[in-house]
Amino acid sequence: MTAALYRLPDGVLRDAAEGTVVVLDGDEGHHAVTVKRSGVGEEILLADGTGSIGRGVIVAVGPRTAEVRLTAVEQSAPTGPRFVLVQALAKGGRDEQAVEAATELGVDGVIAWQARRCIVRWKAERAARSLEKWRALATAAAKQSRRPTVPEVDGPCSTAELARRLAATGGGEGGAAAVYVLHEDGDDPLAAVALPATGDVWLVVGPEGGIAPEELDALASVGARTVRLGSTVLRSSSAGPAALAVLNAMGRWR
Repeated sequence: MTAALYRLPDGVLRDAAEGTVVVLDGDEGHHAVTVKRSGVGEEILLADGTGSIGRGVIVAVGPRTAEVRLTAVEQSAPTGPRFVLVQALAKGGRDEQAVEAATELGVDGVIAWQARRCIVRWKAERAARSLEKWRALATAAAKQSRRPTVPEVDGPCSTAELARRLAATGGGEGGAAAVYVLHEDGDDPLAAVALPATGDVWLVVGPEGGIAPEELDALASVGARTVRLGSTVLRSSSAGPAALAVLNAMGRWR
């Protein structure tokens, strides 16, 4: 079984080397020692949010802490483009399912989208609570999948705000190397596109009621391209993760 992964404060592993002893404390220390009942001699993995992964052995434990002697520290160097999922809000927790699965599949960023036809509405305090829940889900999914980093999660943004963000990144030429809107009437399959070597690849997933025509026009005006996944229509919870699997097969999984 793969060793469990725990998170350290940002940058702790930056200057660490083999033999260094680091302390796992707080909620993560409690989870390791009390919940998982990890003890002296057990091997675990550590991540500090910078892409570094430390492998180590527990050498001492306290009520909520574990001292870990590092046996190796590796830097996970990202290659190829970054993947950003623009996920429309959906009812029944389907948007949360999408965030969780997308994180496991390696998404680098998630943007909550308040599309016109969204049944769910994030307003005021609910928006803050819901966004925090998405971030917590992403953090937990990153730990479960042994990822060295947690994707950035922000929003919610309206269609107009989304279009402005895309325009600011270059609309296909700057930070956003490509923008793909998943749509059943897309001209080309996502599997047939050419994956750019660098930059951000944005995947836009609409709500249960579909993306409104004027929204498609607004996104197309800043460089977005409509594509389809196949002959069937996927739920909002599965479309984004399925698209990420396609992109991973083009590059990261080879």
